[in-house]
Amino acid sequence: MGNAQKALVMAAGIFLAIALITIGVVLFISAQEATKTAQNNFSDIQTELSQTAYTVYDNTVISGNQVTNALRKYNSKEQFGIQIKTGKNTDGSWYKNEVTLVGDDYGNIVGEKVTVIKDINVVNDEKSAQYVNPSGKFKSKIIRDKSNVIRGIIFEQQTS
Repeated sequence: MGNAQKALVMAAGIFLAIALITIGVVLFISAQEATKTAQNNFSDIQTELSQTAYTVYDNTVISGNQVTNALRKYNSKEQFGIQIKTGKNTDGSWYKNEVTLVGDDYGNIVGEKVTVIKDINVVNDEKSAQYVNPSGKFKSKIIRDKSNVIRGIIFEQQTS
């Protein structure tokens, strides 16, 4: 009876150890999936936060002052371009980089070209075709590339 009792206790111990190991593995797998979900959510939040600086320019009407402020703010940003279309310059001028539109939704950086205006102070010169009236109203549009990265902003002056 002593050996049988020892064998039962040993079998129960092994069964208990296997059950605890199984529970540990199941919890570890669940935690791994939860971690992956949390990482994806964090990545989405990070993308949203990085693009919040541009939400004010997403299909809104803003003043000329805000246009010139945006030009100064983003002029040093690499792989980014701003186009301003004024009443005198309906074709518009690109600043920093030119962005080519691919369809209506996507854009690609062409790079710095001769036609790109480097001197942003021309927007303050009333004699210039690039002059931005501080009290003028401009419709803004964000340009993204196919990776959903913001590559530029287009400002078009509203005539009415």
